[in-house]
Amino acid sequence: MKAIKVPKPFEIVIEDVEEPEIMSETDVKIKVTSAGICGSDIGIWNGTNSLATYPRLIGHEFGGIVTATGNSVSKVKIGDKVAVDPVMSCGHCYACRIGRHNVCRDLEVMGVHRDGGMCEYVCVHEKNVHKFNKDFPENMLSVVEPFTIGVEVNRRGAIKKGDKVLIMGSGPIGIAIMQVAKKNGAEVMMTDLVESRLEKARQMGADRTVLVSEQDLDEMISDFTEGEGIPVIADTVCTPASFEQAVKLACPAGRVIVLGLKDQPSSITMADITKKELTIVGSRLNCDCFDEVIEGLEKGQLHPEKFVTHIFKYDEIQKAFDTIREHPQDVMKAVITF
Repeated sequence: MKAIKVPKPFEIVIEDVEEPEIMSETDVKIKVTSAGICGSDIGIWNGTNSLATYPRLIGHEFGGIVTATGNSVSKVKIGDKVAVDPVMSCGHCYACRIGRHNVCRDLEVMGVHRDGGMCEYVCVHEKNVHKFNKDFPENMLSVVEPFTIGVEVNRRGAIKKGDKVLIMGSGPIGIAIMQVAKKNGAEVMMTDLVESRLEKARQMGADRTVLVSEQDLDEMISDFTEGEGIPVIADTVCTPASFEQAVKLACPAGRVIVLGLKDQPSSITMADITKKELTIVGSRLNCDCFDEVIEGLEKGQLHPEKFVTHIFKYDEIQKAFDTIREHPQDVMKAVITF
């Protein structure tokens, strides 16, 4: 079968590899129909993803059609359209025991720590497979995983109806967080440095947008919240400076959700947190969010048709990466089809 691999930084190839087969009674074999390209895939390609090892068959956003199952599989059947949760956990460490397997001590993610889904077939454990209950376009099955990031952020930030939320950054993850927050009944303001990204955010449901290079964010927040300050902030910019800014912008009793994995320190004093009694939480990957996303997609509460801006055939992978690198302002989510 064909598989997309990154043998080493700045090299991407299509290889013929052995097609996987059912090896366990809990295995599900899936014909992959689509795989999304994430910023972490770009990071593996350009050598900036410190979690990846090489060579790596990339892809952690993918879905397809079930073609075979092990004898004990009951969740899905042959012919089902499914999305695959790429998070692999040990099941017995403290995080796993309390239901937080997405931060498992021995966490592995398909496409990063082990081979992923940018290939024609995969075999995975039944527990990682989530089926669609209604018909859904084959080239969109991969959108579930990025939306699960949005669900996890909303859960970690306890975002609910009536909340006013600031999302810093209007890239794919910011848009996913926004659409889930809107589904939950919140009002959302989004920021960015690029007007075209903010235009997409407005088209996809953002209540307000701020071009931070030209508009006064403090003033816009004051108007948005009638002078109270912003109660919920999700930082998808993920720099030390943006983290510092989020802590300062949050109103008393506010919540700040952090997604960054950079190891540079930020300059934040305890007083900034204690005086306002802020809640600051990290959000990583997803924890059992796939079924909520599939339900949202099937009910029309989430909108992948605007989220996916580019679709490429698998043998156009180099063109896809070049497009993302050369025109990042034009690409929201690019998908590879098999």
